Amino acid sequence: MGLKIRLARAGAKKRPYYHIVVADSRSPRDGRFIERLGSYNPMLPAEHADRIRLLDARITHWLSQGALATDRVARFLGKAGLAPMPAFRPQPQQSAPKKKAQERAAKAAG
Repeated sequence: MGLKIRLARAGAKKRPYYHIVVADSRSPRDGRFIERLGSYNPMLPAEHADRIRLLDARITHWLSQGALATDRVARFLGKAGLAPMPAFRPQPQQSAPKKKAQERAAKAAG
């Protein structure tokens, strides 16, 4: 049984609120979970104290039992100092001009 520490969505339409839970990796996102470990409210400002609430002792317990955190939760845990900070993957630059457009811009400028 693979355990995941992940977000489970709650809240109303267009007003998201997430519970941080430990669940079997095969169970649905908002379905059955083993234990609630905290909450995340993205509607609050980033510096607000209640934006991310974590139960530190229980999270370290589940990590020691072999539970793996998802990318977003791993970032929360890294900032809280409960786990090593994950490596950030570079964001795709889809809106950046392509090669030919960059060459034309370089030719026009210089």
